[in-house]
Amino acid sequence: MGQQKILSPSGLSSAEAAARLERDGPNMLPREPPVPLWRRVAGQLRDPLIIVLLVATALTAVTGDWTDMAVIVLVIVVNTTVGVTQEVRAGRAITALSELAAPTARVVRDGVQQQIPAAEVVTGDLLVLAEGDIVPADARVAEAAALLVDESALTGESVPVDKSPGEDVSAGTVVVRGRGRVEVTAIGSASAAGRIAGLMVKGPGLTPLQRRLVGVGRLLAGVTVFLCGVVLVLGLVRGQPVDLMVVTAISLVVAAVPESLPAVVTLSLALGARRMAARNAVVRRLHAVETLGSVTVLATDKTGTLTEGTMVARRLWTPAADAGITGTGYGPDGRLDGAPASAFTELLTAAALCNDARLLPGEDGEWRALGDPTEAALLAAAAKLGLERADLQRRFPRLAERPFDSVRKRMSTLHRLAGGRARVICKGAPESLLRPPVLADDAELLARAAEQAEQLARAGYRVLAVAQADLVSVPETVPEEGLSLLGLIAILDPPRQAAAATVAACQQAGIRPVLITGDHPGTARAIATELGIITSGAPITDCRTLVAAGPATARPPETAAPAAPEPGDQVSVYARATPQQKLDLIERMREQGEVVAMTGDGVNDGPALRRSDIGVAMGGRGTEVARQAADLVLADDNLDTVVAAVEEGRRVYANIRRFLIYGLSGGAAEIAVMLLGPLAGMALPLLPAQILWINLLTHGLPGVALGGEPADPAAMRRPPRPPDQSILGAGLWQRVLRIAVVLTAVTLGVAIWALHTGRPWQSMAFFALGAAQLGVALGSRARPGSTANPMLLLAVAGALVLQLAGLYVPLLRDLLGTQPLAAGDLLIVTALSILGYAAARLDRILHREPAASANRWRRPQAGTTDPPDDSR
Repeated sequence: MGQQKILSPSGLSSAEAAARLERDGPNMLPREPPVPLWRRVAGQLRDPLIIVLLVATALTAVTGDWTDMAVIVLVIVVNTTVGVTQEVRAGRAITALSELAAPTARVVRDGVQQQIPAAEVVTGDLLVLAEGDIVPADARVAEAAALLVDESALTGESVPVDKSPGEDVSAGTVVVRGRGRVEVTAIGSASAAGRIAGLMVKGPGLTPLQRRLVGVGRLLAGVTVFLCGVVLVLGLVRGQPVDLMVVTAISLVVAAVPESLPAVVTLSLALGARRMAARNAVVRRLHAVETLGSVTVLATDKTGTLTEGTMVARRLWTPAADAGITGTGYGPDGRLDGAPASAFTELLTAAALCNDARLLPGEDGEWRALGDPTEAALLAAAAKLGLERADLQRRFPRLAERPFDSVRKRMSTLHRLAGGRARVICKGAPESLLRPPVLADDAELLARAAEQAEQLARAGYRVLAVAQADLVSVPETVPEEGLSLLGLIAILDPPRQAAAATVAACQQAGIRPVLITGDHPGTARAIATELGIITSGAPITDCRTLVAAGPATARPPETAAPAAPEPGDQVSVYARATPQQKLDLIERMREQGEVVAMTGDGVNDGPALRRSDIGVAMGGRGTEVARQAADLVLADDNLDTVVAAVEEGRRVYANIRRFLIYGLSGGAAEIAVMLLGPLAGMALPLLPAQILWINLLTHGLPGVALGGEPADPAAMRRPPRPPDQSILGAGLWQRVLRIAVVLTAVTLGVAIWALHTGRPWQSMAFFALGAAQLGVALGSRARPGSTANPMLLLAVAGALVLQLAGLYVPLLRDLLGTQPLAAGDLLIVTALSILGYAAARLDRILHREPAASANRWRRPQAGTTDPPDDSR
């Protein structure tokens, strides 16, 4: 291994190090100043949902409805407490980056090696690195001996990188093999981890649901105040008392505005979070539950997310045979497909001997690797053929070695044979082995092996060539010429078993999977093709050169200036993406109107996870930085859980719309009755207390219970709703009006009939309007006729009993101004109220669902209209 003499072998002096520490500050990542509690609370109170609650609180206080007000205040307190708690937890993402740094570091100062806290490392320090060390700061390699560094957490590259003198190493990376000395070039916020921390400052902003509720609140407030003002004016014109009409108008405002909406949203989100937790998906931000239902793009990392995060030998080739090899992880389970094991015994024996890695069984039954993951994959492949490294080492003890370096791109070992003979084994990159004088094989064999290696590389494999030669005596040095080729071993970080099904499920649901990885384009293409993200030959984007190219298109020189790629529907794979480019891609997709879910597990994914609409982190193998930056953490690292979470999100949104249809149709019917009743000879169809009582019963427990409706089984066979669609869009207003017309007709019909037949018409109208609205609640169920969501059945039954109590309990009669109904009249009104249930069921038939399709929603072109929403 080549050595490079460092400029200052004695390192910095203690005095110089102290001066630099004073000048530059400690080697720590930047931390945001603590936010005062009052500011966090104030920020939560500006949330659109809380604003709706505050307005409802003021209205109920004005009308003296203290029961409703107490419930709403309780929801505000709970929402604010949960929101502040989640905000504090989300703020730990940058703190987690600090935990990534090494707690201590070995430096050379005053010519003496010493161990110091990593925070005291300064620029110019000479660091001493060995296997297992975490690099505490950005540095340049001064001396190296087989130095191999795992950079996957920062770059996404699944294969460790060999480091030679003059090359850079980054803070937070891990030394997996060898040793070296490096000179610190950047610390703290100027380091690679510090720059990533800077990218994570900007938060994701409002969720789609929060943005929609802002418009809903404004629209409902304007329309309701206007219509209630009309009722007030008409009542005054008819000579009604001013105080009575003012209270009536305010009561109508309370009744028309679905003030239970925030409670419904909170319940739906909480139930969704609980169901996700039961499926190993931990929700860190409550509104993320609904956001999942809006997702149009699933952007995912490769290493550890779509793949296992381990290297596995998948193909074996010798001049006489080739075969595939099964199995995942580093365990010995697997078999050969295509040829007998004896054809590859010599190849894998050599690969296991020319090897410095070790495999250890874990307590959980999983095998883990110590050393280079690529070499660990070779040991696992040999174990699948029954070749144990310890036994091989006893039979062929190692005498000497020439470690791998980036110049030679190969490693060689010398082993003792019987009779004083020796065997040299060499493994490395095909381009460094498949040529004379390293190999003594004929040109035809070398050409055939090179062609095979090229085919495997294009398929996304990392290919190693293995050769050996037996010598009549033990040489003084390890020779690397005159060897004979044993074969090729193709290694890959294999896809997770469930990943292909997850991708297919997303596509069926109209969600476009997009792979954004720091890995090589060939590897990214192979994984994306195997999982069905793209078809063979589809264009991908190499972010380093920023050219979307198919297999036959040449790339421009590597000197092309890096910039942020433009996302497009025709490109679903972005390779060699930096953390900044991942962030730019996510932001540009969002600017184009997409709702983006980003999955990842590495430090380099942190900024994109935080900036996406919904960040999904791997909880098992993922870094703490990724977990803290995410909205959703998959405890089982199973990407299929994302699909289940999306289904929960769609259920939540459908239930919110279900409540809006129910609540707004009832409110609209109440206003219509108050506007049209006087035209039929009823000066004041309903008293203020009666309006508030109906509102309390219908918008109370039954309305909230609608938030617990189960998901529609066909929800994941429909495209996602358009991201810019209003929550009142996709025919919701038409549905509200259709049901409101039926409720109004039933109420006025009963009242007019009772008025002309000398019955207590106001009491009958009171009961008819309340009972018909409860019928709408039953008709709005996702699965009518089943026992799903029993809470709704109990809530409707309880509300109906209380509605009857308003007619027959003396205390309530005095409060509400009602009269008891005869049994026959009650039976007639109850029978007519069933029309509320019929209206809701008929409306579900009239409101046709969009056709099930695997095609995702696409932004409409000019002159076209949005497709209908998928909620019912």
